[in-house]
Amino acid sequence: MNLKHRNNVSVMGNGMATLVFSHGFGCNQAMWNYLAPAFVDRFRVVMYDLVGAGLSDLSAFDKAKYGTLDGYAQDLNEIIEAFAVGPVILVGHSVSAMIGTLADRQAPGRIAAHVMIGPSPRYIDDVDYTGGFKRSDIDDLLDTLDSNYLGWSSAMAPVIMGAPGQPALSDELRESFCRTEPDIAKQFARVTFLSDNRQDVIGLTAPVLILQSSDDLIAPLAVGEYLHRVLPNSTYCLVDNVGHCPHMSAPQACAAAMQRFLAPWAITDVG
Repeated sequence: MNLKHRNNVSVMGNGMATLVFSHGFGCNQAMWNYLAPAFVDRFRVVMYDLVGAGLSDLSAFDKAKYGTLDGYAQDLNEIIEAFAVGPVILVGHSVSAMIGTLADRQAPGRIAAHVMIGPSPRYIDDVDYTGGFKRSDIDDLLDTLDSNYLGWSSAMAPVIMGAPGQPALSDELRESFCRTEPDIAKQFARVTFLSDNRQDVIGLTAPVLILQSSDDLIAPLAVGEYLHRVLPNSTYCLVDNVGHCPHMSAPQACAAAMQRFLAPWAITDVG
């Protein structure tokens, strides 16, 4: 399997360490175009599309393999092995923060650090845990996706994006949703919103930067605070932003926080 073709892998930049950018549900690697350019002068930058998204090879989609997030984590480790150099920092948006966590668990030590943007290890509320949704909320969301994916995409893109005053960003997210093959999107939605990765994140030893919007419908403040408590080497940064995609709607604030966190790896010339 040609990984570059399967995942539409893009490589750019210069540096002794690699930033791997992994997008969230309904998105594609183009969503990183607001943030990734800030790092190409000091890092090797790898971006890719999850199988089923963007310009990935749809024929590579295997319903069984991608029936859990582990299949996507396996792909991520293959991409790291093939395209990364030096220490690897995984920049994961939303569900990809958990895909990165699972990839770390699969290959301990290969990922040196994580930047988690709007992460959530579980979307459904539980005893002593606030995920932001009741199980009935998620069931209703999934039922709507099953019956009218394009209608759901048009209605939800502005809600997920937030970003008041930046309607073009909502349009971009809606177009990305609508370009995703509906049957693949429906399965990925179930895998994403019914996942529970709390045991996977607990005790993750790599340094983690948690970037969270101050107002996020998908990942409320309680989720970021929970992750900061259970991740022993984490830094928590609240970004003044409305919406689930601060890397698009508040890229400068995200870049500034990342620059501070990434300073130990920002080396371009060993000489």
